Amino acid sequence: MTAKIIDEPTYRERTYVFEDRFQAGKTLATKLRECADNRRVIVLAVPAGGVPVGYVVARELGFPMDVVVVRKVQIPWNPEAGFGAVTWDGEIVLNESLLGTLGLTERMIEESIMKTRRIIQERIRMFRGDRPMPELGGKTVVLVDDGLASGFTMLAAAKSVRKREPEKVVVAVPTASLRAIQLLRSEADEIVCLNIRSGPIFAVADAYKNWYDLSDEEVLEILGKASRIR
Repeated sequence: MTAKIIDEPTYRERTYVFEDRFQAGKTLATKLRECADNRRVIVLAVPAGGVPVGYVVARELGFPMDVVVVRKVQIPWNPEAGFGAVTWDGEIVLNESLLGTLGLTERMIEESIMKTRRIIQERIRMFRGDRPMPELGGKTVVLVDDGLASGFTMLAAAKSVRKREPEKVVVAVPTASLRAIQLLRSEADEIVCLNIRSGPIFAVADAYKNWYDLSDEEVLEILGKASRIR
């Protein structure tokens, strides 16, 4: 399987193309309207940054929205960077090429994974409570985040979703590195990314004029609005 790539040619290689996540979501919804060819669609957003993007996509297109909790596995001495990701249902995807350069012991790797699992459980309780995951079988699942740097977090999410036998997996993000797009091509049916950038250095924040880390309270407020779309 090799995903179909849909981008916005006028945004290629550019920075600061979106005002904020909400405007990015509205622009992304316009592009998704072209490929959402049936009504059995559900939007699954990755907290925190993917929630406002996913909410606007779901609102604009009239699709139900929910969240999938996925978390990068942090490098012990650099919590801003990760060497893989873990999903809500225990799927683990590691960046083996990066691990080969870090010099981590097996114990350090396992401790980082266990820490990530604890954080995931906390975030599931916060953002999902006791609600079960929605049924995905036979549906078009649109996985949304605010951007992809390495792509491993979204790769883990896509692998977990794929196990639930959806009709189609669509990865939809406002911005991504070219290497992240290439990583995901084998796991998604379609990748919709407005702003693709190549080069050795990539930051999701560089696509946004107004960028900040969302608080848990903001995420919960948006999820409350999204619940009325379902």
